[in-house]
Amino acid sequence: MGATTYEWILRHATDENDDSAAVPWPYEPPGWVFTHRTLPRASSSSPIVFSSGDVRGVHAEMTEAAGNRNIWMMGGGDLAGQFADAGLLDEVILAIAPVTLGAGAPLLPRRLPLRLEHVSRSMDFACLHYSVVR
Repeated sequence: MGATTYEWILRHATDENDDSAAVPWPYEPPGWVFTHRTLPRASSSSPIVFSSGDVRGVHAEMTEAAGNRNIWMMGGGDLAGQFADAGLLDEVILAIAPVTLGAGAPLLPRRLPLRLEHVSRSMDFACLHYSVVR
């Protein structure tokens, strides 16, 4: 995930009654945060790896840690684009929230050919499942 997504998770996982409490990491598998900044660790035991390296090298580490499980990359269109540029992105799953925006940034800051595979609903979110066309 990118730094902005990581910081969002930290902000929303904070104990409302105690801002000084260590933030518990909500995910069990190890997580990689791509950043060029120094960021606080969620908690001393959180399985977080901070990285600023090329996604190809980090992807090899992620694949080894995942074993036979899928790797879930979340946040940041530019970060997803870097994985796509390296041929390391198989699918894109979008959850669309019911918010009206007057403007905004593109989802992916590059052209990425996608094929819609499935549409579903998760509470108030529309979920679009695309495969990356190679």
